Amino acid sequence: MAPPMSMTIPELAEQEGITATTLYNWRKQARERGQVLPSRSTQPDQWTSQEKFQIVLETAPMNEAELSAYCRERGLYPEQVEAWRDACMNANDDVAAQAKQQRQARKAEQKRLRKLERELHRKDKALAETAALLTLSKKAEANLGHDPRRGRLTSLPDRQRIVTLVQDAQRDGARLAKACQVMGISVRTYYRWVAEGEVTADRRPDADRPEPANKLSPEERKSIVALCNAPEYRSRPPAFIVADQADKGRYLASESTIYRVLHEYDQQHHRGRQQAPQRKRPPTTHQATAPNQLWCWDISWLPGPARGTWWYLYLIMDVFSRKIVGHEIYETETGELAAELIQKACWRERLTDRHKPLILHSDNGSPMKAATFLEKLYDLGITPSYSRPRVSNDNAFAESAFKTLKYRPGFPIDGFATLAEAQDWVQQFTEWYNHEHRHSALRYVTPSQRHDGEAKGILTQRREVFEAAKQRHPERWSGDIRKLDLPEIVHLNPERDPIPQAAGF
Repeated sequence: MAPPMSMTIPELAEQEGITATTLYNWRKQARERGQVLPSRSTQPDQWTSQEKFQIVLETAPMNEAELSAYCRERGLYPEQVEAWRDACMNANDDVAAQAKQQRQARKAEQKRLRKLERELHRKDKALAETAALLTLSKKAEANLGHDPRRGRLTSLPDRQRIVTLVQDAQRDGARLAKACQVMGISVRTYYRWVAEGEVTADRRPDADRPEPANKLSPEERKSIVALCNAPEYRSRPPAFIVADQADKGRYLASESTIYRVLHEYDQQHHRGRQQAPQRKRPPTTHQATAPNQLWCWDISWLPGPARGTWWYLYLIMDVFSRKIVGHEIYETETGELAAELIQKACWRERLTDRHKPLILHSDNGSPMKAATFLEKLYDLGITPSYSRPRVSNDNAFAESAFKTLKYRPGFPIDGFATLAEAQDWVQQFTEWYNHEHRHSALRYVTPSQRHDGEAKGILTQRREVFEAAKQRHPERWSGDIRKLDLPEIVHLNPERDPIPQAAGF
């Protein structure tokens, strides 16, 4: 079992015919007497620290010759013994460094744990607040409905229910400002309601207000209603009535006053076969922060060789850079031709990753909604987007490009004689538009420069030129140099900011 043989106990038991239990006992007794016997490995580098330390103690008084003989007898190298001796001598030197590292590691771990606890606490609070606000919104819709009008009158029972719901949401973990926002009131309104220790009623109905000096008398109101219901005016609008009365030398009230009086008498309703005015839904809005995120496309008619004949220009534009990424001219409008064009445009722009988001906006024409075209968009991973019906300016980028094309000098107003002639002219226009046309919406860089990421460097160089000119002649500049920054986000039909409403009841 001892070096240099260093046989394992199972091997020695099989060779000598001695039971393994007996050999284990002999090895234990030998270790108690101080002999070095490896336990788990025949490799000296894998001996235990106790065994290595015993070797160091045994070789400490030896000279070089004795150490060499000792190592050969035990299957060791002198370099191994020297390395073990150095490790023993330097063992205590690393204690302080190791202790410091351990303290730093403990501090870092404690800091990380505290950070995780804070994050967990924050997420628990956010989750509780979300659940409370969701419950609050459902209760509010069920009990109170939704009336977003500014300054609306709220009865005392409704106020009490609102305050109770807000307080319940606060107890469940919601912040007061968030709960009030869900209920459609401001924090100031909430505090005003509970300022006296209990919910107070709205005092506006009980306010003593003087009547306006220009208020119509009841007799005048009745005369207005009677005039509107007269046989000659029963089918006429207030504007006609006011004008006709003025021609007769009479003035009873303005158009708005007549409308208001008729409304008070419940006589102002939509009449006739014409559809009543309806509120238009907001346009579809998208935004792009880089090329090939948002495209728009449309089809325009180009005049042919004879009156009433047309060629059809299919054009795709990148909204972010204004670059024309695809165009073709055909004799008809079909979804199959549109599908071929969008496929070519994706190949040209190397858009092979289906998971890369791309939105294609268009109007509601039949080629745009054809099943073949929509299937191609699905295969390419493109999301279709459409304008509102009968609203042409929802696709303003494409319409603007068509106007630039048709008002370009050299556009044949008498029409293109052949399809090839139209294709050649539009190809030349596209090259000019993408690579030479300095677009006013792009601070007068070309669409290709914007598309390829070169615009920022060009505008930076222009800024340096203008700043140098201003330094040479500051008296010629009344303010800062011109704005040379391009927007980081380009919106298609951006949402209009709503008119701020003061929450209150």
